[in-house]
Amino acid sequence: MKFISWNVNGLRACVQKGFLDFFRESDADFFCVQETKLQEGQITLELPEGYYDYWNYAEKKGYSGTAVFTRNKPLQTAYGIGIEEHDREGRVITLEYEGFYLVTCYTPNSQSGLARLAYRMKWEDAFLSYLDRLKKKKPVVFCGDLNVAHQEIDLKNPKANRKNAGFTDEEREKFSEILKHGYIDTFRYLYPDTEQVYSWWSYRFKAREKNAGWRIDYFVVSEDLKDKLQDARIYTDVYGSDHCPVELEISL
Repeated sequence: MKFISWNVNGLRACVQKGFLDFFRESDADFFCVQETKLQEGQITLELPEGYYDYWNYAEKKGYSGTAVFTRNKPLQTAYGIGIEEHDREGRVITLEYEGFYLVTCYTPNSQSGLARLAYRMKWEDAFLSYLDRLKKKKPVVFCGDLNVAHQEIDLKNPKANRKNAGFTDEEREKFSEILKHGYIDTFRYLYPDTEQVYSWWSYRFKAREKNAGWRIDYFVVSEDLKDKLQDARIYTDVYGSDHCPVELEISL
């Protein structure tokens, strides 16, 4: 099965920049998007036949939001993680299937000056608890813009960004904690030494042209799926957003 995840940084804008072309070419079984920046009824997507669509909108207009498009109708769907404080921004969708859960997530950004770092830490703990509850029932595949570069290999300028949002010790430790709970960063598991492959570039300073990027978009799976992993890919040549799509191929 092929899974795609993409932070589109505004789905309406991304549609104008080739989103549907990539969607059709990728021919994914599951296509997850983050940062849709939509309210219900604000877009009509001409998707190929056979896809079901699921949306989670933020209360705040033009902000956050997630969606999943899939050929496989789930047994059931859940929106958010069941905690009101964390469920106002449309950040999580969970699809349940016979053999696994699929979760797409848009992790809160700690923001300039780390203004939201304290909230981010509460979110991380709540989200990991949510994943662990799912994992007790069946294997988990989760993906999305997790807003953290885990290791120095995962961004171009680690020393200069040590105390910036997305590369603080606190955020990196929270990702390490996820892995300690029995999850695998699929790209780094399959390609442990691959350098200079990123999924996000600032729009400033010609960052993408210089490949001064960060790998902050992930597919993570519970360890019981380790032997089913086939490949992971980062589509650095696909434009349309400040992020590029990432992919997981897995036998499920």
